[in-house]
Amino acid sequence: MTSISEVHPAPDRAIRRGLMTRVIVALLPLSLSVPALAAGTLAGTDIQNTATATLDTAGGPVTITSNTTSIKVDELLDTVVIETTTGDVLTSPGKSGNIHSFRVTNTGNGDEAFALIVNTANGGDDFDPTLQQIIIDSNDNGAYDAGVDVAYVTGANDPVIAPDQSKTVFVMTTTPLGAADGNRAVMRITAAALTGTGAPGTAFAGQGQGGGNAVVGATGGDGSANSFLAVQSASLALVKSASITDTSGGQRPTPGAVVTYQLVATVSGTGTLNNLVITDPIPSGTAYQAGSISVQSSAGAAAPLTDATDADAGAFNGTRISVTAGDVPAGETRTVTFKVVIQ
Repeated sequence: MTSISEVHPAPDRAIRRGLMTRVIVALLPLSLSVPALAAGTLAGTDIQNTATATLDTAGGPVTITSNTTSIKVDELLDTVVIETTTGDVLTSPGKSGNIHSFRVTNTGNGDEAFALIVNTANGGDDFDPTLQQIIIDSNDNGAYDAGVDVAYVTGANDPVIAPDQSKTVFVMTTTPLGAADGNRAVMRITAAALTGTGAPGTAFAGQGQGGGNAVVGATGGDGSANSFLAVQSASLALVKSASITDTSGGQRPTPGAVVTYQLVATVSGTGTLNNLVITDPIPSGTAYQAGSISVQSSAGAAAPLTDATDADAGAFNGTRISVTAGDVPAGETRTVTFKVVIQ
């Protein structure tokens, strides 16, 4: 006679056999829900996983729960640096306060501090600018604000950047006096993760955010970008000439003769001369002829100017004439004329 126990195994043995045969197919991972970032799951996050197995028994459905595994996500050290200056930074020999703009982005998955290093001595260019200071955009408006943005001091205020966030950094340089018109120079900034840099995959045990390891990512844990200086050195030549018309229609400098002075200002090189003002004293032995000032640009006709200090560019103050020519680009001229009468 067959026993009931042989036909129907005891529930505990069936459960054990069921677990052995079903746990493999019923193992489904369960994980925490975390925001998806370009850099991946945040460093220090605990990824927990628990499996379950279910089976039917004579007593009804049974669910078995496995132990929970926990994995702490390591910090990935990655960064990208790009130049945000539009085109070359225009400069002139001896000019200080050249501003170069960069954006440093933490493409890793943990809050990370970055050291900022500038190299102005790069081969293959025409001159080496001098580093004045590195500046951090303290109000995060992307523009350099003197007296607001703060100077960077290595080890004192290294910028800490959250994952997928950026920080604008400015570099201020000076152009050497020996730089010539048309010369070009390159300066390079590097942002390096303070936790460490190196070959991708290099690990720093226990140094990641949240207590895990820190692992160097594809960028090597640092990023660099270049910015260029271009020298535009405009120069000015001022040539004065005089023509005479005497009272007889000749050209002799006799009393009563009218002398017409012509001042030709020529801007050469590249760039622009700013706030050009041309002045000329009235020579002794002569008297200024009222209303005789005019100015002519390279492409225009001569325009008469008033003697009063008013809205137009000309003025006579009793002892000299002046013409405000403004900003004059290289390759252009400004020609000023006025008249005096020999006494």
